[in-house]
Amino acid sequence: MGFTVLGKDKIDRFGKRHPQARQPLLAWHAEAKAATWKTPQDIKDRYVHASFLANNRVIFNIKGNAYRLVVKVFFKRGHLIVEWVGTHAEYDKQSF
Repeated sequence: MGFTVLGKDKIDRFGKRHPQARQPLLAWHAEAKAATWKTPQDIKDRYVHASFLANNRVIFNIKGNAYRLVVKVFFKRGHLIVEWVGTHAEYDKQSF
């Protein structure tokens, strides 16, 4: 059993504005729903270029790092919350 992904509407809205990101984001979503990650290392083993922030937040590079996805992970509950999705340039302007 994988994770419950909360905030998929953010992925869907972004995918409508950026059609080239839609399929890679949906692929990430499908994989996350099936994932059995127990620790940050489990994520890092699958997503080598993932970065980690405080409070169990993970930055995923999407479509060759053209896009960024910021997710909060609740390992014990099996929940992922999509906090933000955007282009790499938009990410550089954020203050996470």
